[in-house]
Amino acid sequence: MRETEEVFARLSQSDFRSRIHLKEKERDYLKRKGMPEVLKHAADFIEKRLAPAEPANDGKQTPWRNHPVFVAQHATATCCRTCLEKWHAIPKGRELTEEEQRYVVRVIERWLSSESG
Repeated sequence: MRETEEVFARLSQSDFRSRIHLKEKERDYLKRKGMPEVLKHAADFIEKRLAPAEPANDGKQTPWRNHPVFVAQHATATCCRTCLEKWHAIPKGRELTEEEQRYVVRVIERWLSSESG
């Protein structure tokens, strides 16, 4: 795993990733549910959709909208195992550890915090 600061520095240099932002619907959802509840959703999504060694539909398992976590995953390159490997140095082909899952949720939280403030 890379250091969070390094990852965010690299992400800020990506034209593609830096153009991704929450839309009003997702921002309202985050405000209404609150960060703790949304992060519970994030942990669940990561466990079910990203943590398996070979996730179903890898590369297409994360929708682009309708939940702030999905948007954050694309913005932070935590949307699929290929992006996790490229951007975060977390190898494909094996199940994510609990520590790696917590790391992904922390990355998502940081991005959501920057979008909600």
